[in-house]
Amino acid sequence: MIHWLLRSILAALAMVLSLQIYPLTLHPLDLKGLALGLGLTAVGAALEILGRRLEIRALAGSVLGLACGAGVGALVWRLVPPGGLPGISAEFLREAALLVCLYAGAALGARKAEHFTLESLRSRGPHSALSSTNKILDTSVIIDGRIADICETGFMEGQLVVPPFVLNELQYIADSPDPLKRNRGRKGLDILQRIQKGVHVRVVISEVDFPEIREVDLKLIELARQTSSKILTNDFNLNKVAQLRGVEVLNINELANSLKPVILPGESMKIFILKEGKEPNQGVGYLDDGTMVVVDNAKRLIGKTVDIVITSVLQTTAGKMFFGRFDAPPSAPHGAAPAEEVDRLRRNV
Repeated sequence: MIHWLLRSILAALAMVLSLQIYPLTLHPLDLKGLALGLGLTAVGAALEILGRRLEIRALAGSVLGLACGAGVGALVWRLVPPGGLPGISAEFLREAALLVCLYAGAALGARKAEHFTLESLRSRGPHSALSSTNKILDTSVIIDGRIADICETGFMEGQLVVPPFVLNELQYIADSPDPLKRNRGRKGLDILQRIQKGVHVRVVISEVDFPEIREVDLKLIELARQTSSKILTNDFNLNKVAQLRGVEVLNINELANSLKPVILPGESMKIFILKEGKEPNQGVGYLDDGTMVVVDNAKRLIGKTVDIVITSVLQTTAGKMFFGRFDAPPSAPHGAAPAEEVDRLRRNV
């Protein structure tokens, strides 16, 4: 409501000022004052919309860069010879140099201001808070929770960077009316607090955002690309897109798969048959780390722990899958009576 009120005041003042300079007349028809007032109102509204889209840091950087450009332009102005160059006047050279310096200063100031944070001021460097040794956390890896366990082991070094759009996404999920999503979001916030309390890594809440980019994944890739950082995630699609953009990715799932025990074909193991497999007479079990084991000849053994022999190992994008075989104990020789039958005969003697 306040925006429309201010715009109305702007339009009224612009009309009053314009009509004072060019009064409105009907005979002859003169609408220059009305057109000037509308033009001033449109320019003011456009500047307001542009200002709302600009960040304070970018605007401040533009002003600072403009001042630096003006200083360089003034220096170049003095260096231009009074007679100019052959075919080019000195006035044109001076004005052109000043214009180029002003534009370059404003553009570079706005660009560099996106990566200039309070954290960089404390560390005396614009990229100290976001450097190649740092990892940018994705929403999925925070909610997953395994990153906290990795940090507590001391294997993770450097700083973990949490962008503002990731925090906003976590808060949005935590405020969701869906109980499942709400619990996931709150879990992610708890994981962040747990990492912050750790002693092996440092969590930095970044202030860099990209309002012109809507997708969170693309914002992560752009932030990592501009700061030469790595993305820490377990999102398969983000992993592939980031690699295509030339950004290095650390995938938690790949780390977990590399830490699984090496099992070769021919080795024996005990497995609990949990359910029926897709193929006839197959049973399915799982190792302690969640690896699926498909066992032939084990459909009738669901709910039991059996000894199997690994026959093959299949590597998939989701991890490893083992295939095994259950060998039934050899049956009694032909003609020999089963033990239950022998006991029954003895009781009847």
